[in-house]
Formats: sequence, C-alpha cells, structure tokens
Amino acid sequence: MRGERLTGFPGLEILGTGMARKLRLEYEGAIYHVMDRGDRREDIFWDDEDREQFMETLDECCSKTDWQVHSYCLMLNHFHLIIETPQPNLSLGMQWFLGTYSSRFNRRHKEFGHVFAGRYKPLMVDGSGNGYLKTVCDYVHLNPVRAKLLKPEQHLKEYRWSSFPEYLRRPSKRRSWLRVDRLLGEWGIAQDNAAGRREFECLMEERKAQEQSVESKDWKRLRRGWCWGDKTFKEMLLEMVGEKRAEHHYGEELAESAEQKAQRLVGELLEQAGWTEEELSKQPKSAAAKVRMAARLRAQTTLSWKWIARRLQMGQWRSAANAVRLARQ
Repeated sequence: MRGERLTGFPGLEILGTGMARKLRLEYEGAIYHVMDRGDRREDIFWDDEDREQFMETLDECCSKTDWQVHSYCLMLNHFHLIIETPQPNLSLGMQWFLGTYSSRFNRRHKEFGHVFAGRYKPLMVDGSGNGYLKTVCDYVHLNPVRAKLLKPEQHLKEYRWSSFPEYLRRPSKRRSWLRVDRLLGEWGIAQDNAAGRREFECLMEERKAQEQSVESKDWKRLRRGWCWGDKTFKEMLLEMVGEKRAEHHYGEELAESAEQKAQRLVGELLEQAGWTEEELSKQPKSAAAKVRMAARLRAQTTLSWKWIARRLQMGQWRSAANAVRLARQ
C-alpha cells in the first residue's frame, strides 16, 4: 500500500475522546519531538534487520503523510524523531506507523502483544529559527554519546542509526523525507554543499566532546516539558488549547491554559472594579467585590477554590467558597 494517502483533520485538531487522555495539538506546519519506548522498557530492535525494517516503515509513513523529518535516532529500546507535519496528521500517521512496525516485528520474531509502551510522547518545538529546533536536533543526534554506544575516540558519524551521517551525504544520497536546511540554517551554515557539511561535522564533533564532559541543562528541560520554544510560542499553543479543549483531556498544557484564561479574567475584573493589584491586596478578604470575582472565576474557569482564594487574597479556600455560596442564596 505504499503511497496511500492519509487525510483528514483539517486545520487545528486536539485529539482525545472518551476516557481521559493526554491532549495533543495538531496544526499545519507543526514540529514535534516524538519518542516512544518498548513495552516494559524491552528492546524494540533486536538486530539490524529490525532497524532496517523500522526505517522502511518510516519511509512508507512519510510517503503517506508528507512528513518532513529533521532528525532521528534509533536506540535499543526507544527511538527519537523530529517531525514536521505540513498537514495536521501526527496522530493519524503515528497510529499507522507504530501499528505497522509492531505487526512486522511480531511477525518476523513470531511474537505477539505490544511492542511499544503506551502512547508516544510528543514535544512541540518552536521552528521560528531562534535555535529551538537546533537544540532538540542536537539532543537527538547526541543520544548515542549519552548512552555510551560510541567509544570516546569514535566519530559521531560512526553511529549509523541516526540522521547525522545522512546529513553528511550529498542530497541525492539521502532519504527523500530528510530535511536538512532548517537545522543547518540554525547552525549558521548557509549552503548544503561539501564545505557546509564539513563545517557541520566539525561543529557537532565539538558538541560531542562537550557532551562527554557535562550534560546540557537543556536536556533535562526537554525531557520534562510539553513544548520547547519562547514565551510567544508557548502562549500561542495555550490559546489553541483554550479554543479547542475537550471535556476529557488532561495534562500540564491544559492546566496552564486554564490558568492563563483565569489570569486574563482577573485582569478584566480588576479593571471593572477600578482596582490595581495593590488595592486588591488591601481589600478585606470577604469584600463583596472579591466574592463576585471569585464567583465569576469559579463559573468560567476550571481552577480550584484554592487557586481562586490565593489569587484574590481571600484567605482559606473554604471561607471563599462559603462566601460565594452565601452570596448566591
């Protein structure tokens, strides 16, 4: 079925229905750092033939979805992909990709059951050219160094199961879906020619030497976060969440969007009351205007009484809740 098109999900999509599940943003041109591990942290690649089969499956998937891959790395029990989606089809494509590889892996090894542990983790990446894509691609390319799959004296290009050696090849020798211009651009390399590729290799060898001595502080942030970008990028994503949120979603990004909405509402209510933040702090905990503000926040956001009482400086949350209840009677 190579070449079959995957369609659907026009515009922005936030996927997840039925039981509560992690919220996923999808829109045209989105960039993701996607990672998934083996079930019970078991190996998802038993030999090089498995790795070849994974790459062939990825090749088919990119043909179906039009994905552009900025970097990838196959480890022992997990993989990393930096994917750009010209169409909002990450979830649809990953469903096909992981399911197909799992079926092929099980058939080849005469196994059955899950190959991957749960759903994949997507980190949204700012592709504005401000260095965020570079950081996450460096993280992916340096995975074999951190995992000690390369000896200190070995060159980074000697790990054949990442996109780094592909970057060093001529365009005609690369996989068609590997896009190198954006990463090279963020490294300040203007042209994808022999000189530019040599410069990229030298720069990454320098990064490899740094990685062997001390781990970047950015790596921990990349592992924990849900998006990687500047304040404007994060606010844009949170606005999308607020507009398209679904009843059964959960996650850090949903909580942040609810708080962002609540802070905006507090600003509007303070303006209506003619108060500054300083004046808010000077008002009695049970002031009628504070009670009205608390009632609006409780009715129009999903934030807890504890958050509302703390934000409006109303003392104990139970007191704030009771004041609102009595005012409604």
